[in-house]
Amino acid sequence: MHKFMIARIVSILLGLAAQGVAAQEKYESWAPLQPEFESTGGGGIMIGGYDPVIVGDKCVTKFTATEPGGKVHYNIVEFETVAVQGGILCTNGKWRAEDGSMAGTTPFRVFVKDGVRRRSP
Repeated sequence: MHKFMIARIVSILLGLAAQGVAAQEKYESWAPLQPEFESTGGGGIMIGGYDPVIVGDKCVTKFTATEPGGKVHYNIVEFETVAVQGGILCTNGKWRAEDGSMAGTTPFRVFVKDGVRRRSP
């Protein structure tokens, strides 16, 4: 490869890296987390009692998932925590039913800073 071509590739890669830094999410712009909201999985399921707290290096909460017909499922979710932008990002969530009947992951994230909890868009 010619030196010019290598320099051009390096320049492009550095430009992409700079764009990634510039495109970093602004977590404080997220909406405040409400204890009740529609599930990210859809289907009309409502999440209730969502009150995450940071315990050591985890962010955890118990919550309910109520089906449109009224059936209530009792669950717990545990997130990894990452220090970012002066707060804590709760990410890579894993939930499970309290009775052990179901489990899964969630794309939902929570940002905690100065006692304020914000939810991912």
